[in-house]
Amino acid sequence: MPITEMLCRNARMYPDDTALIEREPAVDKRREITWLEFENSANRLANLLLSRGIGQGDKVVILMMNCLEWLPVYFGILKTGALAVPLNFRFTAEEIRKCVETAHAKALVYGSEFREKINEIRGALSCTESFIFVGEDCPETAENYNELLAQFPAGAPEVKIYDHHEAALYFTSGTTGIPKPILLTHANLVSACITENRHHLQTREDNFLCIPPLYHTGAKMHWFGSLVVGSKAVILRGINPRWIIEAVSEERATIVWLLVPWAQDILDAIESGEINLEEYNLAQWRLMHIGAQPVPPSLIRRWQKYFPGQLYDTNYGLSEATGPGCVHLGIENIHKVGAIGIPGFNWEVMIVDDRDRPVPRGKVGELLVRGPGVMNGYYESPEATGNVLKNGWLHTGDMAWQDEDGFIFLVDRKKDIVIYGGENIFPVEIEDFLQAHDDIKDVAVIGMPHNRLGEIPVAIVETKPGRLLTEAMVIEFCQALPKYKRPLKVFFDKVPRNPTGKIEKPRLRMKYSGKKEAFNLDDCAPNDRKLATG
Repeated sequence: MPITEMLCRNARMYPDDTALIEREPAVDKRREITWLEFENSANRLANLLLSRGIGQGDKVVILMMNCLEWLPVYFGILKTGALAVPLNFRFTAEEIRKCVETAHAKALVYGSEFREKINEIRGALSCTESFIFVGEDCPETAENYNELLAQFPAGAPEVKIYDHHEAALYFTSGTTGIPKPILLTHANLVSACITENRHHLQTREDNFLCIPPLYHTGAKMHWFGSLVVGSKAVILRGINPRWIIEAVSEERATIVWLLVPWAQDILDAIESGEINLEEYNLAQWRLMHIGAQPVPPSLIRRWQKYFPGQLYDTNYGLSEATGPGCVHLGIENIHKVGAIGIPGFNWEVMIVDDRDRPVPRGKVGELLVRGPGVMNGYYESPEATGNVLKNGWLHTGDMAWQDEDGFIFLVDRKKDIVIYGGENIFPVEIEDFLQAHDDIKDVAVIGMPHNRLGEIPVAIVETKPGRLLTEAMVIEFCQALPKYKRPLKVFFDKVPRNPTGKIEKPRLRMKYSGKKEAFNLDDCAPNDRKLATG
């Protein structure tokens, strides 16, 4: 069954029930659509695209911020048999051009926030024939989305779509290099629906608050658990602790997926008195889960202090595995916070050495996963595909180990390991340790070139507002770590994260390592002259 059939079914069974709600607190705006309106909008767009010769195997780019139109556009593209190609809203105009050209996209649906970027590259997009604009004040070089849809029927297009057909092309976030295009099938997407629903047990009574960007597999595939059962979801435009809590309270949200920084911001707002939980109706909020990055156990301990009756889950995944779910903690395993969890529903895992041989439990190796969500491959890149897909196993590039109970602990990206005098240092271990410091808001650890030891560990620390730290204070705090894991330099700066919450370590390495020559260990002595205040 293609994933589009789930939308058709919900429109038949729950035509008048609310499907999606959009909240934009900055301008006090709220909109909603029913399942039938959702289906009709998707059908109208599909009929429009088909009238222009766009169908099986063609590509249509989506470049929009989260909004009420996003998911109907996505499903409208899928209903034609074409592939939806969502793009990261942070891409530069040149990155957008490269992605559109790589995908050979015949159409581009974009929002008002990207007017200037598209105008800049429009003349260079030789393969793109249709430019469809979602928003007000449509430019002369594009066509208005709402006006176009009004011209086409709401009946379902007669297009045969099967499970094995390709459905979407996702470009990686680029945190580990140049974005790569990932091919996913309808079977991949449906498997994500089933896995997500099995993990978090969504029912018709649930309401999912969606905050992360829909262009990424993470947010959308978590919403797929709601699609399966026809429950509603809220799309929140804008990230602010108060807006999140207000949305949960006013919309009666039951499930919220947060990134680590957002959870930290909510806790900071509670502890500073900015948010008084007694002013909100939060009793129905049954589940908070986090993914996209390692989760400091100290954060969850703080969260449980204010939300003691709430279920919690950690989700691990990657776009090559159709988003989150190939590994998850499980709502029944909160005693194992710190682990990313156990194999997800319908998934297998293996931890191997450099020769793909399984390693004993307790030993660090590369995490491999196998299951129904594994991608078809990288688009038009057989060599890159062969490097990560071997005998059905997806090489994640993440280093991990498994305890005696079978729980997997993520150590770090294979590419992020710091080799200090022959010792392998996994930055996440140091980052988790430093996150427990009361004055630290966020932290990243990278390797800096050293002329004798190869690399040394250095920490980039972002302090909480109003707090003061010195380099010597941070290094003193790290004395509890084994000597070889202690950072030898500390920089105070904002820790850059992409929209899915992952630390952008290539940017930090370029800033603090790439433009610097290797230096002597004598240069690494801590001093009190480097101060940081939030």
